[in-house]
Amino acid sequence: MILEKIRSEGLSHISYLIGSDREAVVIDPRRDCGAYLDIAEEEDLTIRYILDTHRNEDYVTGSPELSSMTGAEIHHGGGLPFGFGRTIRDGDALAVGELELRAIHTPGHTHESMSYLLFEQEHGRQPLIAFTGDCLFVGDVGRTDLLGKDEQPRLARALYESIFDKLLPLGDDVMVCPAHSMGSLCGGALSAREESTIGLERKLNPMLQMGMETFVDAKSTESYPRPPYFGMMERLNLEGPALMGHLPIPGPLKPARFNELLEKGAVVADTRNYQYFAAAHIRGSVNLWLSGLPMQAGWFLPYDRPILLVFADRSYAEVAARYLARLGLDNVAGYLCSGAESCGLAAWVDEARSVERSGLLTVHELHAGTDRFFVLDVRSPGEWQEGHVPRASNVFLGDLPHRLTDVPRGRPVAVICSSGNRASLGASLLRAKGVGEVYPVMGGMKAWRAAGYPTVL
Repeated sequence: MILEKIRSEGLSHISYLIGSDREAVVIDPRRDCGAYLDIAEEEDLTIRYILDTHRNEDYVTGSPELSSMTGAEIHHGGGLPFGFGRTIRDGDALAVGELELRAIHTPGHTHESMSYLLFEQEHGRQPLIAFTGDCLFVGDVGRTDLLGKDEQPRLARALYESIFDKLLPLGDDVMVCPAHSMGSLCGGALSAREESTIGLERKLNPMLQMGMETFVDAKSTESYPRPPYFGMMERLNLEGPALMGHLPIPGPLKPARFNELLEKGAVVADTRNYQYFAAAHIRGSVNLWLSGLPMQAGWFLPYDRPILLVFADRSYAEVAARYLARLGLDNVAGYLCSGAESCGLAAWVDEARSVERSGLLTVHELHAGTDRFFVLDVRSPGEWQEGHVPRASNVFLGDLPHRLTDVPRGRPVAVICSSGNRASLGASLLRAKGVGEVYPVMGGMKAWRAAGYPTVL
């Protein structure tokens, strides 16, 4: 048997390719499908089936894309009017070489959620692996708030029954292979560890130490951030996203064309590190650092306007294309570059085009001038509760565009996060909305604590 994990950076998404006797199945594929094709070619496998555990909310499904490339059949749970694939029902089984994948309906995270049990012929009817999607994670369980407060108690009870009545009885030795790891927005306390078993989760997962009523109460009152792009993902993953054929890598744009698109309403995402962004950037740019694109782009980049990119190095174009395609952000017009020797912001300043500077604060400067600054902490509420700068105010970064009135005018603003990246993004958003004197704090709370400055809870 061949079992390969394919990880999607930033989204904390895990998909799987399972192969046997020259046949393969892929579970929860991402949209850029090259990894699955490469593995299949290397292992001399034909991908016969594609299985979705549910209609995902945090990334664009790659099932239609992979099916168009391989001819593989797509299967998903029932109850929704999917525009692609076919319904697989509880107890249905698919043969893949010497393996069998059996569907088990595990609602709770969503109504149509399915898990898939893997059997090997030589081991008879004993399941070896449970691919649990967003039902059971390592260290946590799936969120139940996506359909609204009214649905939460019913979904929470369904999730409990799915886990305790269907998954735990499989046996302590069964491996657990979830669709996400730590950092995903599909749960609250996922472990960094990606490997587990039913037995380990039974012992170590805090949610599995609860009785039904305690579990239902906890899951009925939870509330996690819901990025605006989730709605787009739900639509695309129901109807089926547009087929790419190949990864659409953006091309170079000379400053004149870049500026023309900017003046027509395009949005500029500057992917450089915040120190470089502070030194000089194009007016109105949003500082979405490159490795932050998977988690942040869906919050702050539009689906209805062209996106322009600024890189520190033109080689980053393919990386950015992958990150954005996984979120369905296909409206990338190109990146700033006028040649190998003049790419990125250098192309802009070489033509004497205007730039803005924003400056930065050290934690020492912030500490010395705390009374002068309005200190805006853009971390999550959970991070805030672990300790923050005295007299700071907390507005979660994802809520900032809708809470601009919480930031006073006429007073310098110091924006702080854990390390500086989110602070620079928040500061760039504020400046784009007309807030004048805004400074990200270098090193964030990590540097603040390292300096020995006080925090409050």
